[in-house]
Amino acid sequence: MKYTYLARYVAETLWAITPSKLAELLSVLAFRAAGHEFTPEEIRARIGDGGGESPKLSKTGGVALIPIHGVLAHRMNAMDESSGGTSAERIGQMVSTVAADPSIGTILYDYHTPGGTVPGIQELAARMFALRGVKKQIAMVNDQASSAGYWLASQADEIVSIPSGVAGSIGVFTAHTDLSQALEKEGIDVTLISAGKYKLEGNPFEPLSDEAKAVLQARVDEAYGWFVRDVARGRKVAPRDVREGYGEGRALTAKDALKAGLIDSIGTFEETVGRLTGRKADRELRAEVAAEPIMAVADTTGEDYRRRRLGLT
Repeated sequence: MKYTYLARYVAETLWAITPSKLAELLSVLAFRAAGHEFTPEEIRARIGDGGGESPKLSKTGGVALIPIHGVLAHRMNAMDESSGGTSAERIGQMVSTVAADPSIGTILYDYHTPGGTVPGIQELAARMFALRGVKKQIAMVNDQASSAGYWLASQADEIVSIPSGVAGSIGVFTAHTDLSQALEKEGIDVTLISAGKYKLEGNPFEPLSDEAKAVLQARVDEAYGWFVRDVARGRKVAPRDVREGYGEGRALTAKDALKAGLIDSIGTFEETVGRLTGRKADRELRAEVAAEPIMAVADTTGEDYRRRRLGLT
């Protein structure tokens, strides 16, 4: 039942995410739908051993650090559990906290995300852009700001990437899952009873009709227009420049992203923090930046979290 709900959610949602990440999410859901379990060793292999500390909104001096990690979505629930992501609402709360703090003059966003859903991202991007001139905003590609992640990063005053970072993947898509042949092989016959001419349009129990596909394409095109508009606004370029010169859906390595205008410079996290705080760049600065937590974001420690992240509980 949980997989059916999530499969429908995936099918009805517009995504600004790397296709490989969405495929990974679907593979985990399919594995669980078949009744399989992950061993502790498999869990460690997939998400790493030890878990790590929970992300926090933190600050050092007048610089606030906001982590933007994992799959992004408007309201995270089951998708949060299976992907280890962050909700747009949660990021918005952190942005509001920093905006109201007169002791903070600079926000450093730490990006490590393949993107996420379209819903919620446009509104969050607008909130970030509205802070221009109020707080200095730096987007740190550390190590990925793809799709919805780049949508948000482009609203900052400046984008810096670590040398091995990737940015871009500007595009929108949706996925329709046709389960009809698989169900037929299993001897399962699904009878749909509905009211409303288009109520069952795009359902996963039958092939997608040409009319339904056209409707979905129109939705994708509209959302892509929002994405392009916001990136163009943030980067101070024409929408045509974004459509034709910003990778055209590809994620670009730091060197190529700099050449194409997606980012402003290349540097390490420590160098960027050092520049913003006026401190010598060294590895201890990362620890110092997280030394003054302002707001807890999510519990990402312990075996229970690891199992929730993979949708095992």
